[in-house]
Amino acid sequence: MLISCGDALIDFVPTKNADGREAVMPAVGGSCLNVAIGIARLGAPTGFVGGISTDLFGRMIADHAVASSVELGLATRSDHQTTLAFVRIVAGESHYAFYDAETATRNWTFRRGSIPFDTVEAVHVGSTTLVNDQGAAETKALIADAKASSTISFDPNCRPNLVKDKPAYLARMTEFADSADLVKMSDVDFTYLFGEELYRQRASAMLGQGSSLVVITRGNNGAIAWHAKAGQIEVEAPKVQVADTIGAGDSFQAALLFALHKQGRLSRSQLKGIGTEELRRALSFAANCAGLTCTRPGADPPWSHEISWRW
Repeated sequence: MLISCGDALIDFVPTKNADGREAVMPAVGGSCLNVAIGIARLGAPTGFVGGISTDLFGRMIADHAVASSVELGLATRSDHQTTLAFVRIVAGESHYAFYDAETATRNWTFRRGSIPFDTVEAVHVGSTTLVNDQGAAETKALIADAKASSTISFDPNCRPNLVKDKPAYLARMTEFADSADLVKMSDVDFTYLFGEELYRQRASAMLGQGSSLVVITRGNNGAIAWHAKAGQIEVEAPKVQVADTIGAGDSFQAALLFALHKQGRLSRSQLKGIGTEELRRALSFAANCAGLTCTRPGADPPWSHEISWRW
């Protein structure tokens, strides 16, 4: 099984009403839940770990996850409210306003010893859960339990408007990156965290700290990756008609993890030994899945039957 741990929320995505005026439409989201849904839809057994409310929106989240074959037995259900995020598209980029005080996501706790990690191939973590102290602490506890047997995947998926202390946040993101085997971030995230530092310089530092694979996604410019053995690899983004980019990075992450799983290269030892062409195919598959997600509104990762791919 693959597990994604973190945020589950409702995005209110921009749309138009019958009169052509601006409106919003509720859609299930949350970066880590999106990753779980993306992996499960492609066909790998997947579970979600995190807080999901029992309120109206929480039931919407749970129904959506189960319909995509995500196992929720490890999730923490509570009567705390669901996190809500309102989205606006500015110059092609999604900008968010979060309502996230005392929510189910913030009140998630990891039940130590509750997950048989020897049956878990990989654990993905990241996003808004890591901004607050409790979420970060619980995620660290989960990684400590998982690290001996499971590959650790990390995507900071930064939301600057939630960050109150940027130096502390940067130190925290660096700590999570140092504990991960696979680190993926967008070019926007990279600039927020590391400014004008060269991609290859930061990637080299992460590989030196023990990561096997570092990936930067760059929107229309595709993705670039660094691997300790396979070297530097670039893949193009597919040409698509973009509805919005919500969930595209999560879809890329999900598809990359699925592709590595499909290739038998997701375990820590196998990821370290992956070849250049194997990795290129995995990255290309991820880029194509992200491109398809961009063609429809909200975070709506593709199903396996929608992707024509020969393994």
